[in-house]
Amino acid sequence: MAKEIERKFLVRSDVWRKHVSQSSRLVQGYILSETDRSVRVRIKNDRSATLTIKIGHVGLTRDEFEYDISMQDAQEMIEKALGRVIEKTRYNVEYGGYLWEVDVFEGAHAGLIVAEVELEDASDDPALPPWIGKEVTGDKRYSNQWLAMSAPKAARRNDLSAKA
Repeated sequence: MAKEIERKFLVRSDVWRKHVSQSSRLVQGYILSETDRSVRVRIKNDRSATLTIKIGHVGLTRDEFEYDISMQDAQEMIEKALGRVIEKTRYNVEYGGYLWEVDVFEGAHAGLIVAEVELEDASDDPALPPWIGKEVTGDKRYSNQWLAMSAPKAARRNDLSAKA
């Protein structure tokens, strides 16, 4: 069984942009969205697609299953997604021996920038880059699932980014 162990932070400056090793354009939607589980479809760079199932949430850890699917199936599922379709660019930034993924949101969530670091073990304690702001691990308001299922207001969107 696959496990996802990650910490999430707001980003407080653009210094990370100097250290980007790769970027990907992501479009994703939720087929199922429950408190303790979700089914997400994601299209990457208009070339590949995955279906991801996430179940449970204990601390920083949850079960995660991911499968490649056809672009045709992914596009059809995106059209039938619940809530909003999330659009963002993900940037990979290496720091302190860890891969940080910085998501710059577009559309309804433009202005929100979040960084995630995936861990091997929940006890891992990576050094935080200087551009990292407030930790928001476990704050559902910053989960892609919540962002897709909630209708943002401009003021709330600004509040989310301002707390970095």
